[in-house]
Amino acid sequence: MSGDERKLLDAAGDICYVVRDGQPVDQPSWSSSRLLLTNKRLVVAENGSKRTIPHGKVTIPRDDSVVPDEIDAAGAVTLRIESSVLLVTATGEDDFVETYCRANLGGTVVLAKHPAVVGGVVQDEAAWEKAQFALEEDVFRLRFPDGDQLTAEVEDVGTVEERTGTVMGSQRDIVAVEHTDQDGRSVETHFSGNTRHTTVLATLFEHVVERRGDDHELSDTESQVLMALYSGVSPFEMADFVGISVEEVEEIYQHLLEIGAVDEVRTRTEVTLNAEGRNMASEAMNEQ
Repeated sequence: MSGDERKLLDAAGDICYVVRDGQPVDQPSWSSSRLLLTNKRLVVAENGSKRTIPHGKVTIPRDDSVVPDEIDAAGAVTLRIESSVLLVTATGEDDFVETYCRANLGGTVVLAKHPAVVGGVVQDEAAWEKAQFALEEDVFRLRFPDGDQLTAEVEDVGTVEERTGTVMGSQRDIVAVEHTDQDGRSVETHFSGNTRHTTVLATLFEHVVERRGDDHELSDTESQVLMALYSGVSPFEMADFVGISVEEVEEIYQHLLEIGAVDEVRTRTEVTLNAEGRNMASEAMNEQ
């Protein structure tokens, strides 16, 4: 290893090729391997041979159809290297997807716009800048050249959206990540860069949202309350806004507390949406 290369994981694992040299594998299957993950590369050793996969050569397919239905990809990260696609997972590693994304992106310079949106309002004056991305413990950080720094809790990410748009004069993929700022406002930070940056970032943040919990079935009224909270309606005005009794509002708040969609601010009557609730509200709005 070079002087600035650090070993992050050395573990038994499994790999499965689903595409080789541009051709889908006829009967893909898992095989045992040894994985060495550093901040520079992933080394896969199997059957006496080694394959070195530099992070800079990797993208993560965003189309689920690349993985055959009969392959269980739970807990695995899907990597595209040139014309091949393989699944990789580490035995005994609690969260290999996040571990790999952390290794791939740590210290990477990406393009970022922050805050791109505040409280649902697009910030026209916001500009794209280069920033160093880091995932540290339970937070992600952006360090800008002028010394400014964004620090946000990973678990506070509410929604993740992929789109294309103009970034520094070119059409690029964009990953829009909704979270709260230090003042408790709902904001969006937009990320871009090369294809590796956007695919790994989208995979990382979507994984954070998905692992937070199971889907919850909400009644129409509960969805209305969530959307109202998301839109800024005061918890104290909710009964009149939705057209139900205060007692019904209290029951809905209690259910939303139980499923982790809101945080209690004050005993009875006042709650505030958290990341899971903002994600659920956004999904409810999209279904309208």
